[in-house]
Amino acid sequence: MTPRFIKLHPRTCQKLESIARDAASDGAYRVANRIRAVLLNNEEMTSGEIAKSLNAPRSRVSEWLRTYDEHGVDGLMEGHRSGRPSRLSDLQKLLLCDIVDSGPTAYGLVTGIWTAKIISKIIEGEFGVQYHPSHVWKLLQDFGFSVQSPKRLLALADNEKRELWIKRTYPRIKKKFKESGPA
Repeated sequence: MTPRFIKLHPRTCQKLESIARDAASDGAYRVANRIRAVLLNNEEMTSGEIAKSLNAPRSRVSEWLRTYDEHGVDGLMEGHRSGRPSRLSDLQKLLLCDIVDSGPTAYGLVTGIWTAKIISKIIEGEFGVQYHPSHVWKLLQDFGFSVQSPKRLLALADNEKRELWIKRTYPRIKKKFKESGPA
């Protein structure tokens, strides 16, 4: 098969070299490699030679060259990666946000705090979709929720007695324990 080369204008080469340098300095090494492949092809290097030079598969280099040919430099830039589509619809996400916002007691639970395990069970029960509890936190973070650590404080406790315990009683007990040694 006869190799195909992209012929670039000298100003286009300068512009591509500048974009490749900027991309590399910004940490976008994949973009820089794609642009380097185009520039090397302009110097009449074949896909196989470019692949060896850039330590990339030949098929990938051919794909980059074809993309540049069809879409120009914009085709070589990093685009949005879709990833796996969400298993919850937009409406279900909205309903889940409402459930979490209203709190566990409003949902009918005895506990006063949400846990990933509880929310994953609610998602499965309400929407028929299974999520691992560790992924629930990522999901909630995407919705704008953050992890909260509950403070263990009695709601009906007397604040004066509590302060007295912390400042006087507890240090005395601790001191006695140090003096007598562990049992």
